[in-house]
Amino acid sequence: MNKGYLSSWAKNVSPSPTLAVDAKAKALKAAGEDVCGFGAGEPDFDTPSFIKEACARALSDGKTKYAPAAGIPALRSALAEKYVEKGVLNEKNSSQVIVSPGGKYSCYLAILATCGPGDEVIIPAPYWVSYPEMVKLAGATPKVIFAGDDQGFKVSPDQIEDALSPSSKLIILNSPSNPTGCLYEKKEMEEIVELACKHDLLIMSDEIYEYLLYDGATHFSPASFSQDAKDRVITVSGFSKTFSMTGWRLGTLVANSEICKAVADLQSQTTSNPTTFSQYGALAAMENWEKAMIAVNEMLVHFDRRRINLLEGLQSIPGISCQRAQGAFYLFPNISSCGLSSEVFSARLLEDQKVAVVSGHAFGAEGYIRLSYATSDEIIQNGVDRIMKFVNSLS
Repeated sequence: MNKGYLSSWAKNVSPSPTLAVDAKAKALKAAGEDVCGFGAGEPDFDTPSFIKEACARALSDGKTKYAPAAGIPALRSALAEKYVEKGVLNEKNSSQVIVSPGGKYSCYLAILATCGPGDEVIIPAPYWVSYPEMVKLAGATPKVIFAGDDQGFKVSPDQIEDALSPSSKLIILNSPSNPTGCLYEKKEMEEIVELACKHDLLIMSDEIYEYLLYDGATHFSPASFSQDAKDRVITVSGFSKTFSMTGWRLGTLVANSEICKAVADLQSQTTSNPTTFSQYGALAAMENWEKAMIAVNEMLVHFDRRRINLLEGLQSIPGISCQRAQGAFYLFPNISSCGLSSEVFSARLLEDQKVAVVSGHAFGAEGYIRLSYATSDEIIQNGVDRIMKFVNSLS
């Protein structure tokens, strides 16, 4: 009797729809199609040259062997110092910092180290596509609560409290958000942290977009609010979005010592260590922070212009409404008035007008689509014109 080749975990997980859309758009381009791609979640700028040069020096110097599973000591130390400045850590304790092979893996390790069968994880929607899948891979159960554009895409403490059960273990927060670009204000974040403390819950705070902010917005790390918060918040981030290092695969995780030890042990048994020479590039960013942030701010000038151009373009299309994002590089317009499901809308838009967007269904938000403005001004203008033409064809 054939018992099948796949485990229940493998059969229960879905592929990343954002990567699938990006791959399809690239395939169409390779076939000669004129595609306006809004699917990719990565900056379209090169990594700053001094970071690349530091990595090249590391390669030249033979930094090509195994490194400590939790990251090279110098990088962990530099990160600890930065998190002391941010109020996330009380002191420069490198043992509370883990470097991983990507921010995505930091998220997965945070969940895997703390949740398992019988645990529930509260996931506000719209959510990043991988959160529910990671929870399922850990054997836990995702419990989704929804906040639409009428709430600024931000869940309230009352919503979270109503969703709690004796099995609730972890709340996932992502501010600024992928896919919406929304940002929780300090008071909003404090209320959620107070709720977590009251009910003895952990929080995973995904802060991968923390430096990509607009309109004078300020990012707040929930771990900085109190000692109790420091103990129960797992702060994950990375170098991918801030320094345009998506292919370098370097994430970070900060948590209490018990969680960090478990994360390091899990990493030692799964990936051994993040790529050794990549870490020296990241170390150059940390050791030359002001220089690195000049490059980030130059990138933000372009992102901000594109954000406004795309926002105004989408808002000019009858039947589409769109919130103004405060962070990251996404807009999440409401297309529910167009009379199509988000999946059908996205598929037909790509087929008819060669515009690639990601269906809101992938983010737990039917009636919306996600567009990344990490692309050129020309693609934004052409894309808006084509979306206008497509929506007009529906009436």
